[in-house]
Amino acid sequence: MIRATVLRALVLTAAFAAGLTPVTCLGENGNPLPASPLPAKATKELPRELLSLLRQKKMPKYSPIVVRVFKEEAELEVWKQDTTGRFQILKIYPICRWSGDLGPKLQEGDRQAPEGFYTITPELMNPNSNYYLSINVGYPNSFDKANKRDGSLLMIHGDCSSMGCYAMTDEQISEIYSLARDSFLGGRPSFQVQAYPFRMTPANLARHRNNPNLAFWKILKIGNDHFETTHLEPKVDVCNRLYVFDAQPPPNSSNPLVFNPANKCPAFVVNPKIAGRALEKQRTDDLEYAQLLQDNVPTAPVYSGWDGGMNKAFLAQFPGRVTLSRVLPWAPPYLPQLPPIPWADKDGSLTSKWFGTLFSKPVVCDPVRASFLSSVLARYRC
Repeated sequence: MIRATVLRALVLTAAFAAGLTPVTCLGENGNPLPASPLPAKATKELPRELLSLLRQKKMPKYSPIVVRVFKEEAELEVWKQDTTGRFQILKIYPICRWSGDLGPKLQEGDRQAPEGFYTITPELMNPNSNYYLSINVGYPNSFDKANKRDGSLLMIHGDCSSMGCYAMTDEQISEIYSLARDSFLGGRPSFQVQAYPFRMTPANLARHRNNPNLAFWKILKIGNDHFETTHLEPKVDVCNRLYVFDAQPPPNSSNPLVFNPANKCPAFVVNPKIAGRALEKQRTDDLEYAQLLQDNVPTAPVYSGWDGGMNKAFLAQFPGRVTLSRVLPWAPPYLPQLPPIPWADKDGSLTSKWFGTLFSKPVVCDPVRASFLSSVLARYRC
């Protein structure tokens, strides 16, 4: 029944694309491919080598996936759930082309590839794309809309050509599309895409400490840490125009959590088991970050002047594909003013002790000594 529902959604998506303008990536246009509702490329089996890798890693063919994208490194990771129920890395794909600069997408036409946490459903899969196959990342999500960011039709697709998307080769997108399709056929109604400016390490954050997007990136790092320390897909909500990860009702609360992206957050706690692991990683990263600032490591330019990037694996194959930027850098006034998260946890857990201490004292505006999360809040209040 579940597989029939998924297949029906994919067929309806294909039929819609065939009857109207195909799903596009900021300019994808032209006549739809003359294909059946589900063309062969959309139903293609995974390569034998990848099926063998799934068996080696004890990953059922139809188990869920998580996709992680890193702009600066120009890499796309596919993680897949193994027989233990945890996500493990399956394969890393070099990105053939992404556009814009480091930083989130803010408005239509800025050529920025999006950053954030996105939920992909079968309806966002386009088997009739002009870029071989494409997966709409679902921009703008509720966070983007709450922060008045706009734009549309941002994809992960083939053809190694990008105008705001993450472009792969046709061979790569064929594998990624098939892995996503099979995860739907396994019964999951969606999968998560996590899009980052770079790998969320203390060294990278220290290099980009002068970037006006740093506060936003540190929020993304919280979700990154939840995933990396548990290998479980983080539950993502949005309130007060902020991402909230792995929230659950406070102890003894009988009311379900209701999140409104633009309104004040309800009282919630972070799952203590997840928070404990994430905060332990956070403290270790804080120490390394503080040492890097003390050592005054060189900073990266706020604006690179280049329109996107390409993994070095493709530089010889596609010379001249990455060009000088034709857009202006986004100045701080264009960035959303994000308020702090009102955490609530009085059960004595590590979450309560750490966050309780954080909010019981005045925030000190010292970017050198402040921890990752407290420095985020300091930026908002100071």
